[in-house]
Amino acid sequence: MKHIFTLLFCLFAITSFAQNKSWEILETTNEASPRHENSFVECDGKFYALGGRTDRPVEEFDPKTKTWKTLADVPMNFHHFQAISFDHEIYVIGAFTGGYPHEKPIPNFLIFNPKKNEWREGPEIPKDRLRGSVGVFVRNGKIYLASGIIDGHWDGHVTWFDEYDPKTGEWKILPDAPRARDHFSATLIDDKAYLVGGRRSSAVIGKVLDLTVPEVDYFDFKTNTWHTVEAPIPTERAGTSNVAIGSNLIVMNGESIAQESAHAEVEMLDTKTGNWTSLPELNQGRHGTGVVYYKGKIYVAAGSANRGGGPELNNIEVLEWK
Repeated sequence: MKHIFTLLFCLFAITSFAQNKSWEILETTNEASPRHENSFVECDGKFYALGGRTDRPVEEFDPKTKTWKTLADVPMNFHHFQAISFDHEIYVIGAFTGGYPHEKPIPNFLIFNPKKNEWREGPEIPKDRLRGSVGVFVRNGKIYLASGIIDGHWDGHVTWFDEYDPKTGEWKILPDAPRARDHFSATLIDDKAYLVGGRRSSAVIGKVLDLTVPEVDYFDFKTNTWHTVEAPIPTERAGTSNVAIGSNLIVMNGESIAQESAHAEVEMLDTKTGNWTSLPELNQGRHGTGVVYYKGKIYVAAGSANRGGGPELNNIEVLEWK
């Protein structure tokens, strides 16, 4: 009985949240560059938009002053990646370079130091584990890569799961994920790595957008095993962005064969119960960018307004969580 009461209370709280909150298009003191297939990541209290289909400089957003600042030019063209903040720097790992449909995986890490405003080349990725459009996350000082695709949007989906130790330089192969996916994000919650959204891009058979992945897979580090959540993602899509808030996994953005416009749906998985809830939708659907949770607010910037390559966006939206 107590469990039922707790569940009803949580559902009421989420419903109340959905009714009383909405996304706000933030008024900034200046404009950012439009971009998509980029990342948007927080590092030491500032947000960074970097990468994309076209060469753009790194841009830094200060949430206190609501101001964008232009930083260093990129060392090369890179896109389709999930940047991570690690040890006060930003790491680009498992990215592509070049044009559609045979984009090439970048063979090494690219590392940006915001304080020095400098790029440097990081370690090489083993040639037999090289791919792009990879899910990336950090756990206990180590970096993890999940799934991806070898040959751009053409073919070569993989279920690979890897661990890299920056202190020792050791690369370790972990158990394969249950299924292949690209164009997605990976998220760590309660020592479990969640792979949500994405697709198997297959231009080789004329199905670039079609083969979306409904299943939600997670790796439990305590048991060293993969599992699949019983309930699939409500809105199948790729080009998604994920963020963890406590035990909740927020999934937003995306593109699919179902509609021309990018997805505005925001959906939340309670990883303790396995239940999905719909949250307030974005004012502007978008795909191919990142999302930041910082001091009780969710921020999203840039991306593409329609499936495919544009139009590119440069605005930023925010949702008050607390």
